[in-house]
Amino acid sequence: MLTEQQRGQLDWAKTDNMMPAIIQHAISGEVLMMGYMNQEALRITEQTGRVTFFSRTKQRLWTKGESSGHFLNAVSIHPDCDHDTLLILANPDGPTCHTGTNSCFSPAQTDWGFLHSLETLLGERKTADPKSSYTASLYASGTKRIAQKVGEEGVETALAATVHDREELTNEAADLVYHLLVLLQDQDLDLSRVIGVLRQRHQ
Repeated sequence: MLTEQQRGQLDWAKTDNMMPAIIQHAISGEVLMMGYMNQEALRITEQTGRVTFFSRTKQRLWTKGESSGHFLNAVSIHPDCDHDTLLILANPDGPTCHTGTNSCFSPAQTDWGFLHSLETLLGERKTADPKSSYTASLYASGTKRIAQKVGEEGVETALAATVHDREELTNEAADLVYHLLVLLQDQDLDLSRVIGVLRQRHQ
């Protein structure tokens, strides 16, 4: 995951062979946890794709999730400008913190992190009882009805903008984003796919 050049630039001597590693959710951007890696932990992480640390209390290597099953699947590894700290983007299998929360820093969460949490919740409602929530009833009504709601909310958002009603525009935009996320989930798509297209267009 690191290039040979990046790996050779890591300043292990500066960190006494114990480099801080910040783990960030690869999709939401939420900071999940921080641990320490020696060279062997980094090698195993790159080799297996599962984030592995060196436990200073247990004095051994440990793979996050080895007992709980809540692994951190590494997507990419980035050294900082001084080559003495690592930022690892990862996708977690379940909650990261031993307390059961998504992040060891909960309840701190960015707006984008909340959006990802909302998307996850909407996905879980796909199989729920239609009587249990508005979201579940939307899925039960079918794709055509969900798509119709996206269209309606899009028109209402545009109308709010034309009359310069900022509060109404904000509310209608929230409705639009919500229904769009439901539609994407209905089609087994997520926002990261949409963002991927935007990235390609930006390049």
